[in-house]
Amino acid sequence: MYLRKCRRKVSGQIKDYWQLVENYRTQRGPRQRVVAHLGAMDEPGRIGLKEAASGNDDHIHQSSLFDNSKPRWAEVDTSRVKVERTKYFGGAWLGLQVLEKLGLTEFLDSVMPRGREDIPWSMMSLVLVLSRLCDPSSELRIAEHLYERTALGDLLGVPVGKVNDDRLYRALDALLPHKTELEKHLKERLGELFEIEYDLLLYDVTSTYFEGQCASNEQAKRGYSRDHRGDCKQVCIALVVSKCGMPFAYEIFDGNRHDSTTVEEIVTSIQSKYGSADRIWVMDRGMTSEDNIEFLKENGQRYILGTPKASLRGFERELLDDGWDTVHEGLEVKLCPCPDGAETFILCRSAQRREKEKAMHERFEKRIEVGLEKIAAGCAKKRQKPIAVAQRVGELLGANTRAAGLFDVEIKDVDGRAELVWSKVDAWRDWSALSEGCYLLRSNITDWTAEDLWKAYIQLTQAEAAFRIHKSDLSIRPIWHQKKERVQAHIMVCFLAFVLWKTLGQMCRTAGLGDEPRKVLDEISQIQMVDVVMPTKSGVNIRRRCVAQPTKHQAILLQKLGLTLPTHLKVHDMKCSGKIRGLRADFTLNNDPQTLVTAEVGLNLSSNRYRQEITGRRHQHACPSRTCTQPRRSCAFRLLASSLWNPATYPNPKMSSHLEKERYGARGRQEQH
Repeated sequence: MYLRKCRRKVSGQIKDYWQLVENYRTQRGPRQRVVAHLGAMDEPGRIGLKEAASGNDDHIHQSSLFDNSKPRWAEVDTSRVKVERTKYFGGAWLGLQVLEKLGLTEFLDSVMPRGREDIPWSMMSLVLVLSRLCDPSSELRIAEHLYERTALGDLLGVPVGKVNDDRLYRALDALLPHKTELEKHLKERLGELFEIEYDLLLYDVTSTYFEGQCASNEQAKRGYSRDHRGDCKQVCIALVVSKCGMPFAYEIFDGNRHDSTTVEEIVTSIQSKYGSADRIWVMDRGMTSEDNIEFLKENGQRYILGTPKASLRGFERELLDDGWDTVHEGLEVKLCPCPDGAETFILCRSAQRREKEKAMHERFEKRIEVGLEKIAAGCAKKRQKPIAVAQRVGELLGANTRAAGLFDVEIKDVDGRAELVWSKVDAWRDWSALSEGCYLLRSNITDWTAEDLWKAYIQLTQAEAAFRIHKSDLSIRPIWHQKKERVQAHIMVCFLAFVLWKTLGQMCRTAGLGDEPRKVLDEISQIQMVDVVMPTKSGVNIRRRCVAQPTKHQAILLQKLGLTLPTHLKVHDMKCSGKIRGLRADFTLNNDPQTLVTAEVGLNLSSNRYRQEITGRRHQHACPSRTCTQPRRSCAFRLLASSLWNPATYPNPKMSSHLEKERYGARGRQEQH
């Protein structure tokens, strides 16, 4: 706060008038507002007020202006002290700390400047992202249930009544156009925070399905569903992450798009945004095609790719020979350079993978054998057409492709009656035993060892884990939106929530807590916020918005993460029952004079409403009067009320009249104490 001089011409003379002004922050930047008009003050008055307003703490500013020479006391009814507005605080607060760490609050304010809307779209975007992180749900559920149960409104300063599903939908529309700028901002900020390098990029594709027909969305189509929901339309999501799993970029494709057809578009997009740097692309076998390999070579990109299982047929001799290098127990690799030296093939053999594939082959073999016996028994029991039997056999083998090559099936036509004959192929079984647990990689990096190439490729599990988190922890599926733009914005919100997730995970690793962001978030989410209401017998209530003390385990987590919980929050937009400008409540704990706590309240007039701010402070004794003869119980809770301005010291006729009318009538109680 500070004093401001205003000059006015009164009766032909220039006179100086003084105002008490304070600074405050808004969505549009810092602003000033007049706390009080002081009128024409003399020099001692100006000096005293200037010294009082020059402190560092806003609460001290106000309390130091009180006239405490004649305190007036009022009792608080201890039996009516109550707790209100219990809300979940920890999860939303932790998410907001991560947001600020990433600089997303300032970034969204800059790219989504406030217009004529009541609530800035940047603020509503934060509501969407934090809700997706803490408790993934639809926009309707956020507006009707989630926002009211959490402390998001208190942390963001957006009242509950201002959040509805229509406003959230419009926030999606406002957020979507800033996708490219957002990705660039996150890349730079994450690189600064965690020294993340983007020289090796992991690329993978997944799908997510819709509820509804999505007739107006041309990207919603039926295709290969990773969610086993072939009955629903879907879209494909392509994700690029760093080698530590931090998201880098994403794109959305039609639901029937094959994975291999997306490579050229993704690589071109990354080059257009960040330049043609020396990057290594790691992709699984679904992306591998001769066209893609040729494209990567022409653009000077290095790659490590998985290959289809059938590619192992050309390396049967290498599989039989020795020369394997052991990476760790149960995993062996072998380098197989090409004759022309342009590429390198890496044979990998995993014991764990061998056991898995062997069990799978045995299971499918058993299914096919039981099915063929059932079909043969049906042919012997009843005359059937060969074409019908052939169709049933084809469906059986198609459903168990992993072992279909083991069976040699023949359908004979005997006098118009189908007869089924089959046998097992020993050559297929021999090849299966040799190739189980083996897979082949290819790369144009020729100066790395087989172990280094394998370690780079195996990091592709980070992209797979990202999709798993999107689908399980962030509930990206199913998508209820129907419009194309809304679907894209929904996926963008999920992407931002995943960035917060990975950032929290990185913070946990740095703090020595492992990579368990879900456990940390769930634990911190249990911290609650409450309003403690202390009613006075004079009709004035003191409301303190407190954050519950963390448990021992929660306190350890916060300390390791380097975070400090706030002790209390501002009570926004509260009306005052009188004209009292300063309040202070003294109360003891369990009637113990040594535990006296003072709740100091400062009320600032702004837009015809009062804003209440409360701080806590300890004192040594329970009653300011050393000669108090009243029982301890009656002195346990007291309310000190005095005017902000002393009319005797700062003569302002208009203000003095108001203050005189609103003074406490507790003179008898004051005289006793």
